[in-house]
Amino acid sequence: MSPLHAIAGQPVDSVLAIARQVGWEAADIALQFYDAQAEAAPKLWQEGDDPVTAADLAIHRHVLERLQTAFTDQPFGYLSEESDRTALTLPLPQDWVWIIDPLDGTRDFIDRTGEFAVQIALTYQQRPVLAVVAIPAQQTLYWAVQGQGCYRETKDGTQTKLTVSDRQDNLILVASRTHRGDRFQQLLDRLSLQQQIYVGSVGVKIVAIAEQCADVYLSLSGKSAPKDWDMAAPELLLLEAGGRFSHADGSALRYNTGDISQWGCLIASNGPTHDRLCQEAADLLASLD
Repeated sequence: MSPLHAIAGQPVDSVLAIARQVGWEAADIALQFYDAQAEAAPKLWQEGDDPVTAADLAIHRHVLERLQTAFTDQPFGYLSEESDRTALTLPLPQDWVWIIDPLDGTRDFIDRTGEFAVQIALTYQQRPVLAVVAIPAQQTLYWAVQGQGCYRETKDGTQTKLTVSDRQDNLILVASRTHRGDRFQQLLDRLSLQQQIYVGSVGVKIVAIAEQCADVYLSLSGKSAPKDWDMAAPELLLLEAGGRFSHADGSALRYNTGDISQWGCLIASNGPTHDRLCQEAADLLASLD
């Protein structure tokens, strides 16, 4: 992808520095709640089929406050999983929109697997151009900017550029432990992906591909579908690490379209076999249907 030269008239590096700092702060908040949860059960609410904890809400408030304070006079829109969407007119009218998942993998946070993440993406005209994914339990933060690559950052400031594997055989699928309906399970069973590992958050799954621990991730909507905030930041990380992320028909994901759900079959991969996987998945889904 072509390098990003400016963000709403501001230097890319200055916007990135703020996003990374906010990501680290949000990770610290998540860990505070995570440590407290070891002593007492988390305070829970229910939003549809999904649990919401006090950590989700505290991180949401902190990230929004920090970004809105830092960019008071900038033409940014803000969409968070915990936003009051009854107060929003979707799609947001701004070209530049921050898409935030305060706690991706809330169920894993509750179950104490450590496989949860804070995800912050900046999109421009429906495509991600800057991304931060913090994994609090690992004390790591991943970031990417369009045209600049994907990096792992540790607490001491050490940064390592990441590149996906070049495997074309014996690909490793990273999948959810839950959220697998019958149709999706049939798809997984019939795909030529024999090696499978199971983790929580979408961000943690995509990081596994960027770290060469896995090669493929699939999502298939059923009665519900993943949302913009599940995919926006992880997608850019993968693309900048040299991978690919698309619908099964090869089309790109779009964000802030008015429908926050990402319907259909989504495929993320290390790249070399992406077109074959897309065709295989599309053919299998046609036969299942």
